[in-house]
Amino acid sequence: MRTDLSDVTRRTKHGRPVHHWRRDVVELAALFTAVAVADVVANMVGHGPDGPVLLVMSAVALLATVGFHTWWARRHNHAPPAAHDTGARPPADAEQTGPATPSPAAHGAPRTTTLWRMRTTVRDEPGSLAALCVVLAERGVDILSLQAHPLADGTVDEFLLRAPAELSGTDITRSIARAGGTGTWIERADAHDLVDAPTRILGLATRTALDAAELPLALRHLLGRCTIRSLPAAARSVARGDEAAAPEGAPGDGVLDGTVLRLNGPEGEVITVERPYLPFTPTEFARARALVELDTRLGPRIPRSQDVLTLPEGNSITVRRADTADVESAKAMHERCSPRTLDLRYHGPVRDADRYLHHLLSPRFGRTLAVRTASGRIVGLGHLLWDGDETEVALLVEDDWQRRGIGGQLLGRLVTMAVEAGCESVYAVTQASNTGMVAAMRGLGLPLDYQIEEGTLVITARLDATPVSSRLPYDSTRHRDDRVGHRGQAER
Repeated sequence: MRTDLSDVTRRTKHGRPVHHWRRDVVELAALFTAVAVADVVANMVGHGPDGPVLLVMSAVALLATVGFHTWWARRHNHAPPAAHDTGARPPADAEQTGPATPSPAAHGAPRTTTLWRMRTTVRDEPGSLAALCVVLAERGVDILSLQAHPLADGTVDEFLLRAPAELSGTDITRSIARAGGTGTWIERADAHDLVDAPTRILGLATRTALDAAELPLALRHLLGRCTIRSLPAAARSVARGDEAAAPEGAPGDGVLDGTVLRLNGPEGEVITVERPYLPFTPTEFARARALVELDTRLGPRIPRSQDVLTLPEGNSITVRRADTADVESAKAMHERCSPRTLDLRYHGPVRDADRYLHHLLSPRFGRTLAVRTASGRIVGLGHLLWDGDETEVALLVEDDWQRRGIGGQLLGRLVTMAVEAGCESVYAVTQASNTGMVAAMRGLGLPLDYQIEEGTLVITARLDATPVSSRLPYDSTRHRDDRVGHRGQAER
């Protein structure tokens, strides 16, 4: 803000306020009058017979003097001049953006605002960040948090902003461009983004430490909308029998390549993270690598809590998480299942079913629930598998335990896990003749999409279209000794 030099000269001199001489004369005259009156009163009270009357008159005179001084002070205010009297000129870019809009707060009305997440690149020079802050302040935008990501030839500044509701993302981007910001990316934020970065990262590290299956979810929460894929170590060395055709790995501590991250996974696999709409920064790469290293050091682990359920005929079963330690028990269940049941589940040769178990039970690729009898035998498995941006659900229930509601309970718990993980949808791949799986998906009470290709049926349940927490067959707040009712659902 600039001010005319003449205006400053009128109000200040040598950096000090200038007082009018008439005000000084009046105050000095009042002081001498008060001293003279006090002297006269003192002499008359001490030497005259009317001393009490004079004291009362003196009190009245003092009160009158106080009243006059108060009136004078209010009439000639000593406060600094108002903003409209300073002679200030509007900012240089006011002519470009048009006349200023009065702030609702100035009229006592509540201010409607919107949260934005913004990232822009500026030159690594003194004052570059200050220029961004100035243009944001001119548009009435409040900076709630700021993170700086240093680069070799500049700095990426990441902001959480609270802007007036009438201000669009395009308006903010244009203002940032005028201040020197390049490669600006902006999107709407919500209340969850108000958590500061260190607290959010510590929370993700805690989730990863408690459950190995949380690593892909933690990476997605850390890096935003991205696609995460995991290539097992065995697949890296076999690519059409040609070493040159093998996919590129992540040597050393990983690879940062623009919009792609490659990290060495806990079991020798390569974790690939892609975010086409926004390049990764070295800071984000270091955070992701630290999460993967934490997961590697802690080794395989899953929560050991379990639910006890009572079937309609009175048998008790338990539902708990499973991992690679349960491979042999799962293989034993395969041997008790009919070829038809295995074919409906794995969509391929029955003899290959055992080969999938280690991958399916690994917490690195998803979550698995196992149903056990009182003797400890596994009679059902439910899988929630991370598949890039999508999430797959799959069920397998031993023949002798089908048609008892077990599949519905497994599916409800898997979908609840998907909701807690922030998934927008889950899909199941089955055969069109598998009426049991179709009935189980319909029993969720969620919007479903069906896609049929050459006898293969893909059923997708949309989790973001309805409040599923009140409609799922499983609620995590219910009592541990729930009873499995007749839901009319069949398991495969």
